[in-house]
Order: sequence, then structure tokens, then C-alpha cells
Amino acid sequence: MSGFPKFTGQYEHSLDDKGRLTIPSRIRARLGDHFVLTIAPPDPCLAMYPEATWSEFCAKLETATRKDAHYRAFVRHLFANTEEISLDSQGRVLLPPALREMASIKRDAVLVGTLTRVEIWAAEQWRQASAAPGKMAELMTELGLY
Repeated sequence: MSGFPKFTGQYEHSLDDKGRLTIPSRIRARLGDHFVLTIAPPDPCLAMYPEATWSEFCAKLETATRKDAHYRAFVRHLFANTEEISLDSQGRVLLPPALREMASIKRDAVLVGTLTRVEIWAAEQWRQASAAPGKMAELMTELGLY
């Protein structure tokens, strides 16, 4: 996994009248020309994955030991709400109406780097979700990061 791009930072942008979102150049360089846009359960946002990272995610799904009805329903829902995306010549991506609706994105959005992917949040949802997690120092210690 060390060869995959790491995503950091947050960027506020507004969708244009056609539902297109400008992707910052720093993120574009790491996403590549073609990438995946999908839902991000359980969070009410969308996620963009570089092709290689998405391929690794899919490989984990394919090799999962659990293939029951719950697994099949999850895979069906996830992939029904996943799009292969390319940027236009101005560095914008069209967010499909159904995905915008699922993430409650109307006009203002925040792109958030979360290590292996970029999340796209409705600005109001992001304000509510972006508070520092409680017991952050304890979690960092538990993960061996502090």
C-alpha cells in the first residue's frame, strides 16, 4: 500500500449549475485521469478513489469469506452507486444527481483528504462531522502513533 497516493487537507468549493465540482490540482495529480466516485457508508458523503486503490478495495471484497445475503446486498448497493469518472478539460467532475442527493450536496461542498481517498461532503454536514474526535490522544496511543 505504500505506493498509493496519500490525500490530506480540506477544500471548499461550490457546484456549478450543471452539478460539476472543481477538483483542486493537488488532488487531481494524485487521483489520476480516471478514478472512481462512490458512496461512503456509513458516512453521509461521497468518496473518490484512485484506480489502484479501488482495485485493492475490490480485491478485498472478492476474497471475503462471507458471501451471504447481507454481503450480496451491500455489494449490490455499493456498486449500483459507483461511477467511473474522468475530469473534464477544466478539472471538474460531474456529480450525478442521485449521488448528490444521497450525500445531501446541493451547492456548497467540502473535499476532505482521508489518507487513501477523498471524501466529498455537503458543507453543512461537514461542519457537523468535522469536530475533533473525543479521546483523540488515547486513540493515537492505542494505534501506536503517540
